[in-house]
Amino acid sequence: MDIFSNEDTEQYDRADALKVFDETKAGVKGLVDAGVTKIPRIFIRPHDELVEELNSSKVSLKIPIIDLTGSEKGDRRKEIVEQIRVASETWGFFQVINHEIPKSLLDETIDCIRMFHEQESEIKMKFYSRDRMNKVRFESNLDLYQSRAANWRDTLTLSMFILDELTPDEVPSVCRETMLEYIKHVTKFGGTLLELLSEALGLRPNHLQDLECCHGRTFVCHYYPPCPEPELTLGSSKHTDPSFLTLLLQDNIGGLQVRHHDQWTDVPPLAGGFVVNIGDFLQIVSNDKFKSVDHRVLANHNGPRISMACFFTGVAVPPKIYGPIKELTLQSDGSTQPVYQDFLIRSNHLPTWLYIIHFLSIFIMEEILSMRMEPSRGTYQHQIL
Repeated sequence: MDIFSNEDTEQYDRADALKVFDETKAGVKGLVDAGVTKIPRIFIRPHDELVEELNSSKVSLKIPIIDLTGSEKGDRRKEIVEQIRVASETWGFFQVINHEIPKSLLDETIDCIRMFHEQESEIKMKFYSRDRMNKVRFESNLDLYQSRAANWRDTLTLSMFILDELTPDEVPSVCRETMLEYIKHVTKFGGTLLELLSEALGLRPNHLQDLECCHGRTFVCHYYPPCPEPELTLGSSKHTDPSFLTLLLQDNIGGLQVRHHDQWTDVPPLAGGFVVNIGDFLQIVSNDKFKSVDHRVLANHNGPRISMACFFTGVAVPPKIYGPIKELTLQSDGSTQPVYQDFLIRSNHLPTWLYIIHFLSIFIMEEILSMRMEPSRGTYQHQIL
């Protein structure tokens, strides 16, 4: 089986092509290193998606940028909380600057992700795995065998979804020191953002933290190699995040887009900044006050593009019940009107899997199912940026 071919032949067997690619354990970068000039067929998007892309338009709106200077107290904090409220309700995405993490650490983190992915293949292959229970693993395309088209992307995953810690020896040596320092800082910063988000919901600052929304964490270190035919594939397909909150660090290449008013909008890189987005779980516990929205990453002739996302996923072991926060369901007559029923987050071989979601409104069920539910399985599709 020639995995380098993108010709439409009767002999093409997608399952075999996926297996051959997977067994190289070299990922998309292995294809680029081999000198491909056309992308293999397993990466080509379905015809209906390509046609839709030709007929779609992109708007030049700018997602909110929030300066966290002075966020500790006083009128400035109230101003920041209000900006976060508006962004979370209308966009589901915003960028933050002047946060508490040194820019030098952000730059070092991008560099160490690059070093991992660009080291000798034989070293990376030691970490290659599709076993969801491995806390540290290298792979290409989490949903390789389920997706309609593979994405032009490789990933190093550091999972603290079940056990809320990593021992130093588990982290690849080429990026160990920097990664552990970054994880420590981002975990603390995530707590700070959850406090601001709690206040933006009209709750006390510790409310979301007390729900242990930042307990489980998964860090994904993406490497998007330059693509010879970026118009035919994607770096990451359209998806929402199965998390409470996602913090994204990205380099200066660009390519991230957010769906806003039924149009794709670029999220340009911001030196020293973080992209923050509301996850599915926070939309649920906020009773639809905050929005989890579709986003994707374009493939690019330039590159590699490098990013690192931290997903705050809550407690899965033992399974913890989450649901709409009571204070956010209260009506003027004193009754409650939750949009969603309670749910559990459980480990089921995938880093995050959401069970037992039933929608109380038929209209909302139809709307949300059409966006990001698999009707046959009743579970959120899991696709991590």
